[in-house]
Amino acid sequence: MTMRVFRTWSNVPPPLKGGVIVLGNFDGLHLGHQAVLRRALDIGVSNKTPVAVMTFEPHPRAFFRPEQEAFRLCPFRMKAQLIAAMGVDYLYVQKFDQTFSERSAKNFVEEILVNGLGVSHIVVGYDYVFGHKRGGNVEVLRQLADSFGFGVTAVEEMKLDSGVRFSSTNIRNHLKEGQCTEAAKLLGRYWEIEGRVELGDQRGRQLGFPTANLPYKNYLHPKKGVYAVRAGIDRGAETVWMDGVANFGNRPTFDKTDTLLEVHLLDRTMDLYTQHLRVALVEHIRDERKFDGLEALKAQIAKDSDTARALLAARRFPAESAPFVPVPSIL
Repeated sequence: MTMRVFRTWSNVPPPLKGGVIVLGNFDGLHLGHQAVLRRALDIGVSNKTPVAVMTFEPHPRAFFRPEQEAFRLCPFRMKAQLIAAMGVDYLYVQKFDQTFSERSAKNFVEEILVNGLGVSHIVVGYDYVFGHKRGGNVEVLRQLADSFGFGVTAVEEMKLDSGVRFSSTNIRNHLKEGQCTEAAKLLGRYWEIEGRVELGDQRGRQLGFPTANLPYKNYLHPKKGVYAVRAGIDRGAETVWMDGVANFGNRPTFDKTDTLLEVHLLDRTMDLYTQHLRVALVEHIRDERKFDGLEALKAQIAKDSDTARALLAARRFPAESAPFVPVPSIL
């Protein structure tokens, strides 16, 4: 069944009410988040009820601190794809605005979850907080459950064998340092940048290395520089991933200041203009720097391409289509 998306809770058809709901922002949908969703799916199977996720847009952190630098690990479109891929039945996208932020924890549960959606069971992470001024937590949720007659499951903290906690903050820190593999171990897949390919200056074509240009805004900036990547035209579960090399940054050789991701496909020639491209960062090769002329830049791009080709070949990625780029077992 295809996941249904609702932008409001107030007019959900009665047959869709009464199920399990998972609450959270789920930025990046890392392995800890996935454990929460899997627990909800197991409960849904046991209770023979549908499973829904309620997430919040814009992210509350962005609403309360709009002046801060971009921090999101994935835009909503990608988050919805990730949630759907896990087998969730419904996704409720709650608009997070001033009015919603002023709802008390009790009002949110009573009016939206109980009266509006008729939930039978709520699943959250161990540290979930909600309501006006973060007045609600797992203990408050359990107290409200006693009053309104629904079940509550709080999923425990999850960690790698090394003791590193699954958290969006840890993933952001890894990506800012160019540590793609460490971030991927927490995500369960390589982190992606996505966007619609736009027409650029076509300098790459002149240099013999044509690139697909993706404008970049509204989510986390990883470390600037050159990366070995896997790129695919977005087809969901049927995306075919291809080897590539990419530069993320400001292109100082050409005195540019805007931030752009430029992707060159290795050993392929394809017209990607206007396509929605997904680019998974596999390994940071080097920092971005300014070159003394086009010939020096061209020679470095050739060297970077060889490095990326070898790095990607060593990971032995499967050739068939897949919804995301997996972390190889060799790592």
